Amino acid sequence: QVQLVESGGGLVQAGDSLRLSCAVSRRSFINYYVGWFRQAPGKEREFVGAVTWSGSRIVYANFVEGRFTISRDNANNTVYLQMNSLRPEDTAVYNCAASPYGGSYSNQYAYWGQGTQVTVSS
Repeated sequence: QVQLVESGGGLVQAGDSLRLSCAVSRRSFINYYVGWFRQAPGKEREFVGAVTWSGSRIVYANFVEGRFTISRDNANNTVYLQMNSLRPEDTAVYNCAASPYGGSYSNQYAYWGQGTQVTVSS
């Protein structure tokens, strides 16, 4: 069993930055991919990005356009999503998820955190 807990969401203005954290339970962290997803009201959940267990490969969705950065701190069992130049359309609930195989589809991830709300005002 893998447990994930997100934190760091909040209300910011357009152009601001936020860093989300995803704390992963210690036991199986090193063997898992961790992905970030988001879901805005009335919309489908969408892939934001993911990092391999080693941190050697990170992939992002096209809409990120260099504004977001994923990093991984294995010593502290935490994955971060640094979000810069936030836009109102980035408003969503952000979830991290873990998978032994990775991928960009939510059904490829078996373990999910509870989510953290990010609201960007114009």
